[in-house]
Amino acid sequence: MIIEIIVISIVALILGGSGSWYLIQKQTKTKFAAIIREAEAEAEVIKKNKLLEIKEKFINMKAELEKQINARNAKIQQIENKLKQREIQLNQKQEEIARRKQEVEATKENLENQIDLVEKKKHDLEKIHQQEIERLEAISGISAEEAKDRLVESLKDEAKSAASSLITEIMEEAKLNANKEAKRIVVQSIQRVATETAIENSVTVFHIDSDEIKGRIIGREGRNIRALEAATGVEIIVDDTPEAIVLSAFDPVRREIARLALHQLVTDGRIHPARIEEVVTKVRKQIEDEIAETGKRTTIDMGVHGLHPELVRLIGKMKYRSSYGQNLLQHSRETANLCGIMAAELGLNPKKARRAGLLHDIGKVPDDEPELPHALLGMKLAEKYKEKPEICNAIGAHHDEVEMSSLIAPLVQVCDAISGARPGARREIVEAYIKRLNDLEQLALSYPGVLKTYAIQAGRELRVIVGADKIDDQETEKLSSEIAKKIQDEMTYPGQVKITVIRETRAISFAK
Repeated sequence: MIIEIIVISIVALILGGSGSWYLIQKQTKTKFAAIIREAEAEAEVIKKNKLLEIKEKFINMKAELEKQINARNAKIQQIENKLKQREIQLNQKQEEIARRKQEVEATKENLENQIDLVEKKKHDLEKIHQQEIERLEAISGISAEEAKDRLVESLKDEAKSAASSLITEIMEEAKLNANKEAKRIVVQSIQRVATETAIENSVTVFHIDSDEIKGRIIGREGRNIRALEAATGVEIIVDDTPEAIVLSAFDPVRREIARLALHQLVTDGRIHPARIEEVVTKVRKQIEDEIAETGKRTTIDMGVHGLHPELVRLIGKMKYRSSYGQNLLQHSRETANLCGIMAAELGLNPKKARRAGLLHDIGKVPDDEPELPHALLGMKLAEKYKEKPEICNAIGAHHDEVEMSSLIAPLVQVCDAISGARPGARREIVEAYIKRLNDLEQLALSYPGVLKTYAIQAGRELRVIVGADKIDDQETEKLSSEIAKKIQDEMTYPGQVKITVIRETRAISFAK
């Protein structure tokens, strides 16, 4: 009985396990089938999406290719149209050439016929002339040579008298024509080079947006404006004039540096002594670059090539120099143009003449200003930078400091006089004023220990900046008195001149 129960239990257990296994297998197959169907459905969706993406890309690529093909076809069509136009033009030219060729051949044939006719008539005339000579010789009983000799002897005295009077008339007429031609060349040259020249002044007005900026420019207790004046050497006048600040200095370079520096400071908004010195240094470098660019542009405009770079820089610096109130660069350009025009009229080399005219006042530009006339200094500079001897001579001789050795030298002298002597070109007063301010600065700069000098307030004040390591406080007072005494003894000036000696000590360190 127990065995039967055990057997039945085992059989039941086996049957239950088999049924469970079958059910599990069936459920698993059902799940796998569902998963496979879902995967197939997702794959189909993905496939459709990919096909759509590929189709969209294909459509886009096709559109792009069609666009490129259309553009290329349009370009090809344009080229074909141009080629057709050129072909039509070439055909027209060929027809014109053929027509002209026929005309030339017809003209040539006509000329050949006329030449043959002329030759025939000439031969007939020579034959008739010979027959007449033989007939006259038979009538007179002498040969043609003997008759010619007798005629020459009889007319010799009369010819000499006529020739003498004719020579006198020709010389008088030549002198008259020479004067007329010279006047014509000068007047024509002046008319062709007529320019407007603005008279230089010593004041620049800097416009500001509002009067609130004036306070920032002045700074606490005036430290900003003092730093700006010390860095640029320009007197800055801040008064009640609305929305304007006046920059006063006789040197145009300093005024331009101060103007640009002030513009950058106001635009940036950061105005303090250290920033002022940094901006002034950058602006001074910009002005040097502008001077070099001006020199290059001037030489290109004038057609003067192959100049030494230092001469090009000096030409650019002429923009900030004046001669008797006349801008030096404008005067030199005008003189160069006059020289080129007159040289062309007189049959000389216009390029050399323009070169000499452009460089003739180069001696007025250097800052050191040695004790030499500007013409001789300019000649030495030209010789130093390997200019040709005739150019150097024209520069040195345009005020008769050296003897003229070429025709270009008097040409430069004349054109310099024309440019400077025309009405409104120069003012003697401005030149004397600028020379006095220059002399003031140079006099103070000659003392040992002096670093910079600035003449301000139209020459009524001279500021002298000395090195703190070279002069002490007591020596600054002595230096101020000595400069005042030397100015009083050696210079002529209106009113009185205030001498301010500035000694500043700076300690600079860097945090790294």
